[in-house]
Amino acid sequence: MQQVDVIKVQEDQKSILRQLIELYEYDFSEYNDQDVNDYGVYGYKYLDHYWTDENRYPFFVKIDNNYAGFVLINSHSYLYKDDNTKSVAEFFIMRKYRRTGNGKKVAIKIFDMFRGHWEVLQHGNNGPSKSFWKGVIEEYTKGNFELLDVETEDWKGQGYIFNNGVR
Repeated sequence: MQQVDVIKVQEDQKSILRQLIELYEYDFSEYNDQDVNDYGVYGYKYLDHYWTDENRYPFFVKIDNNYAGFVLINSHSYLYKDDNTKSVAEFFIMRKYRRTGNGKKVAIKIFDMFRGHWEVLQHGNNGPSKSFWKGVIEEYTKGNFELLDVETEDWKGQGYIFNNGVR
């Protein structure tokens, strides 16, 4: 059995997270049709905010002590209008570690870290994400969730909302 750890990213580890985000953005480009910029990178405009905004939380995922992905959590919700709501901003498990149950373990660890209202959005074109989150959230909440359509000026998809305990 593999050891799965979720570890808060320290500011001096930002360059490691930046590189993992590039891998994530590369994978995700098949769903959002993004291209690299003139410098050959996708870039993530909110990266620095994870050390300047108090309601953002960056985590590494390590499996058997190897970097295997990351999770970015924030309090920016489209569906709940409660300041205590947590949202999975980005969730990435490297291909090598997918379909092994590790992503589910990570999601549960993250949900258990923050009690209260949750929002988990999936891009409309990302079938694997929809399937993953459906299974995880149905099991985690024992079916006590809502699934809603979400559309902003530049994004369309669906979102799960649930409460895993009062904070």
